[in-house]
Amino acid sequence: MSNLTIDSDRLWSSLMETARFGGTPDGGIRRLTLTAEDRQVRDWLRAECEALGCTVAIDALGNMFATRPGTDPDALPIAMGSHLDTQPTGGKFDGVLGVLAGLEVLRTFHAAGYVTRRPLMLVNWTNEEGSRFSPAMISSGAYAGVFTVDDVLARTDAQGVTFGDALEGIGYAGEAPVGSVKFGEMFELHIEQGPVLEHEDKTIGIVTGVQGIRWYDITVEGCAAHAGTTPMPLRRDALVGAAEIVLIVHRIALEHDGVATIGEIGVVNASRNVVPGEVRLTLDLRHPETAALEAMEKAVEAALAGPAFAKTPARLVRMWDSPPVAFDAGCIAAVRDGAAAAGYPAREIVSGAGHDSVYTARVVPTSMIFVPCKDGLSHNPAESATQADCAAGAQTLLNAVLARADGASGN
Repeated sequence: MSNLTIDSDRLWSSLMETARFGGTPDGGIRRLTLTAEDRQVRDWLRAECEALGCTVAIDALGNMFATRPGTDPDALPIAMGSHLDTQPTGGKFDGVLGVLAGLEVLRTFHAAGYVTRRPLMLVNWTNEEGSRFSPAMISSGAYAGVFTVDDVLARTDAQGVTFGDALEGIGYAGEAPVGSVKFGEMFELHIEQGPVLEHEDKTIGIVTGVQGIRWYDITVEGCAAHAGTTPMPLRRDALVGAAEIVLIVHRIALEHDGVATIGEIGVVNASRNVVPGEVRLTLDLRHPETAALEAMEKAVEAALAGPAFAKTPARLVRMWDSPPVAFDAGCIAAVRDGAAAAGYPAREIVSGAGHDSVYTARVVPTSMIFVPCKDGLSHNPAESATQADCAAGAQTLLNAVLARADGASGN
């Protein structure tokens, strides 16, 4: 069936409706994972899926799976989805667009009375952002066997609340064992979170893979001392050492054509009249190639072992490693054909940001679809995408999913 068309106004209305769950006065969304706001949007999604006749399963980490039956009961579903949680300074499109576009695909099939051969599934992954419980994408990672369920449940937020307690608190600790809800392929629609598509006037990004990401904690040790009585040459100022690190990682990223970010920096026991004795930083390194990512890490290690840190030793600890990912050729082709069938200008692109598809790609054929966002801005209340581009992404998703669900691919 080739004339199925998503309802652009219905999709946009859902985006604006769900924005009220955790909506902030500046137009953004603060919907941290496993909070009351997260529960509200989850309840809304479950009700909408059940109204379409879908069966909603929830696993032990709160991942949600809404399934629409197909004509072949033995076939594995074609899955769509993303996440509903946001950053503390989140916008209206990051993550939620992928979930609501998948919902719109289900609504379009439902309205047409059309049943695909393979079942269709809509997925909402828990804690994609990692802004409350670190690291990011931890629940899809557990689905793929990268993390254990016990490890995830024991993670704590800044207030010491465990993932497990927060999950129980919102009533979304499901009965399905993690990994037990099976699907055959995965498609994730997302805003680009970068400026390339907008700059090149392309509507669709055909995502071929995701660059590697490594997260680190850094501790700089100095010596706390009186700010007025300790001469400058005799100080062991940990914040000076931290400032050196900021410049070092910036230079290393440029030298290796990668990206490096010091996202958090804090003085331990800070006081305005005390020379900082200990500073803690976070470091985020990214590159599409594993060898280059490894070289960046070694360069940082070498710099921290150098003479610049003789007075303020710095310790680097890697706490998360997400290797570069290449998506499935068949799924990529389905996205390419889906965009072409709708007449959208498209280009291939590698994702600079991490997504749950990084982990689903380890266990099932996976690909992603990008649409532009204004000025490439994301993780910001001003994050913006046009209704037309959101609709184009959803239509491309529908076309790709329809081809795979009714075609001979998979089982």
